[in-house]
Amino acid sequence: MHSFYSSTFFCSSFLLLLGLLTGLPTKPIMAQSGGKMKLTGKIIDSQSNEPLGYASIRLFRQADSTFATGAITTETGTFSIDATAGTYYALTEFIGYKPLTTSAIRLLEGSTSLDLGTLKLSVTSTTLDELVVQAEKSSMELSLDRKIFNVGKDLANAGGTAVDILSNIPSVAVDVEGNVNLRGSSNVRILIDGKPSGLVSFKGGAGLQQLQSSMIERVEIITNPSARYEAEGMGGIINIVLKKERKEGINGSFDVITGYPTNLGAAANINYRRKNLNFFINYTVSYRNTPGRTSLYQELYRNDTTFITQQTFRNNLKGMNNSARGGLDYFFSPTSVLTGAYTWRISKGKRFSDIRYYDYVSSLNNLDSYTFRTQDETETEPNSEYALTYKKSFKRKGHELTADLRYLDNWEQSDQYFGQRTFEPNGKPSGIPYLLQRSLNDETEKQWLGQIDYVHPFGKEGKWEAGLRSSFRDMTNNFAVTEQTEDGSWRSLPGLTNNFLYEENINALYGIVGNKVRKLSYQLGLRAEWTDVTTTLRETNDVNPRQYTNLFPSVHVTYDLPRLHALQLSYSRRVRRPQYNDLSPFMTFSDNRNFFSGNPDLNPEFTDAFELGHIKYVENGSLSSSVYYRHTTGKIIRIRRVNEQGFATTLPENLATENAMGAEFTSSYQLLPWWKMDGSLNFFRAITDGGNLDTGLRSDTYSWFARMMSRFTILKTTDLQLRGNYEAPQLTPQGRRKAIATLDLAVSRDVLKNNGTLTLNVLDVFNSRRFRTITEGFNFYTETNSQGRLRQINLTFQYRLHQAKRKTPTGEEN
Repeated sequence: MHSFYSSTFFCSSFLLLLGLLTGLPTKPIMAQSGGKMKLTGKIIDSQSNEPLGYASIRLFRQADSTFATGAITTETGTFSIDATAGTYYALTEFIGYKPLTTSAIRLLEGSTSLDLGTLKLSVTSTTLDELVVQAEKSSMELSLDRKIFNVGKDLANAGGTAVDILSNIPSVAVDVEGNVNLRGSSNVRILIDGKPSGLVSFKGGAGLQQLQSSMIERVEIITNPSARYEAEGMGGIINIVLKKERKEGINGSFDVITGYPTNLGAAANINYRRKNLNFFINYTVSYRNTPGRTSLYQELYRNDTTFITQQTFRNNLKGMNNSARGGLDYFFSPTSVLTGAYTWRISKGKRFSDIRYYDYVSSLNNLDSYTFRTQDETETEPNSEYALTYKKSFKRKGHELTADLRYLDNWEQSDQYFGQRTFEPNGKPSGIPYLLQRSLNDETEKQWLGQIDYVHPFGKEGKWEAGLRSSFRDMTNNFAVTEQTEDGSWRSLPGLTNNFLYEENINALYGIVGNKVRKLSYQLGLRAEWTDVTTTLRETNDVNPRQYTNLFPSVHVTYDLPRLHALQLSYSRRVRRPQYNDLSPFMTFSDNRNFFSGNPDLNPEFTDAFELGHIKYVENGSLSSSVYYRHTTGKIIRIRRVNEQGFATTLPENLATENAMGAEFTSSYQLLPWWKMDGSLNFFRAITDGGNLDTGLRSDTYSWFARMMSRFTILKTTDLQLRGNYEAPQLTPQGRRKAIATLDLAVSRDVLKNNGTLTLNVLDVFNSRRFRTITEGFNFYTETNSQGRLRQINLTFQYRLHQAKRKTPTGEEN
């Protein structure tokens, strides 16, 4: 099944990309002779006044509407076109925005230049009676420095969480524990609205299970960030942008969700703007039952004897999540706005787990004993975030000052009971007493974050930027494991009770200068970061201070080619600092044979990242491609070791180096008025050297990812969508990870005069989203098969207030 599905999926992806590369129909492009003059201007978003980088502008002759020439805007939204004398009109387009056609443009003989000024692309919203309603952006927008994925257009996202969304974004993978990978790298910086969030502080990407997809507007993938961004995140940055409107009047949307396994929820997104005041609020509530299952097979080699363990793990996590986010924008003037926002979230859950161990000697025909272990956990996770942002736009275009201040206050409380009983092969109780254990864990985080950014244009196309950022974060983890004795009292288990303190202060300063010379644009940046991290184990008074200063340069060079092509060459230096979970020595205790912990002695890893990107716009779509190379020193990878009793410990360690290189292709194309496809392919090679730890910790792997989404309008108000993902097998320094193939199905229908939408989706139709790994060491062989989420069926109803969908002349929803 997997073989047939993956082969068909790969062929479909390849044919789509080949078609784009070899010339799907586009308008003819012809060069003109004669004296040239420059036509300049800038393209911006009509609502936010933000520049639209990599939008297309094309000139057509007024007389016969034949194409003359064109260009793609720079990152700052500016453009420059060389044209001969004549009368033209310009067509400006950007995926997700309404096309704009100008009035007649007359270029006279003897003139040298003409400035068209600012061209504003807008998403309009008036009344349904006027048959002009809000545009809905395409699912995928491509530019040279980032890829943008609009959540609302992907039907399979309805009723899901942020983890479900990330699982289906090209080149992004999420494993069974919620860890996020980008282009095969687990070192990814996850931001919400461009800033750190308490959702990912304790649990990393797994914390995004609390974020409903109905609150998310889009996800931005930045694979090679400039010095403007913090240097954290070797693989790049994933920025999750939450919904917020600034249109006049009152508008919003409401969602109701039901699903199986149990998934009940409701969400409201409301915005009201009148004159200089804009108010927005988002609220979601959900109740979920998330079943999961894992199996493990392990061979332990000791004294010429093989000891075999078969383990099954089944769990159910039942939880209630509430999230509220509100704020307001106050416009002192059209160029000056102050935004205040507050976010409150709380998650309460119960986890029930059943673990079974079957122990054999020499073969599976010789059962030695079997053990049952149970887990009963009660967990509470509240967190609050406060934000205050000021933005000032000056008279000259692109001249801006932004200041941001945030405070995060998060904590998590976990209370777990474990029971364990061992039996002989004949089913009789063994002589090992019944174990009753308890684990208490209290974690807190408090963080202040301040940032100032200033942009100043100079000359005709140049600009320089400068900014500073300071972050002060304190985290604690009070951890205690006790065991009940025969007389009913409780005793602490040695080495499993302590209070871990994590103090992190990071200060940064950056500068960027950029300009354009004819068709060549460049941007040079340098960022300096001062890091001060101290970890303390209070009970044993183990203090580990770390201080280091690093420089992080970045270079981006863009060249505009004829026929609406553009190339960008970029370089940046990145860092992965060991975070709280990487350093905390406390071990997970639910499975008392497989322990996971941090490593207090872990060092940062550094990466030099190079990328060459290309983008091509065609009449009905676009194609983005890139080749990349990353050189990493001190590569952080989790290493598994097994002791003589067969108990395993997995913790992060620094390997010597990793060299990764690959090519990525992403496309979006309207094949027919009723059929649109998005697709991506990523091929890469990774060479990892862990010889500094063990000569056997080396790997050289070739692998690839593929994603395809096909959407059909089968009736006037009904859409059908198929979405497939495939991850090829991959070697690791300790073994290999097997292939994963999944298929999602969704159908939606507009109702209530297009004010409402019903969506039915099935995630993981074949229940095939299983993470299968093989790990080997000198004394063990381990094989795992994990499925953190089973097949999910969701039914969602969304009602839009003063919003609806509008079909373009080609039939595509905008």
